Amino acid sequence: MPETAFKIFTVDQWAQFQADGIFYGAPVDLADGYIHLSAADQLQGTLDKHFAGQTGLVIAKVDLSVLGNLVKWEESRGGALFPHIYGALPVDAVIDEPAFTS
Repeated sequence: MPETAFKIFTVDQWAQFQADGIFYGAPVDLADGYIHLSAADQLQGTLDKHFAGQTGLVIAKVDLSVLGNLVKWEESRGGALFPHIYGALPVDAVIDEPAFTS
């Protein structure tokens, strides 16, 4: 499995994450009981399916090795394995500069 994955934030979620230093999840994450991530080859599909028409999104690259056993790869859309975080995402797990969509 890849050692990195991506989390898509709204600008407000990203600002709160930066202020708090930890992210417990977006409403959909909290409802499902884990934080949704996408591997690099899944990112565009996630944007198209769940964020269509939204602007001002922040795409953060996450180092999964920092999270250890909090990450589980589970079957989701079309039978593909997606990374899910069962716990909080610390800001120090974000690597590289985030990408901002327009």
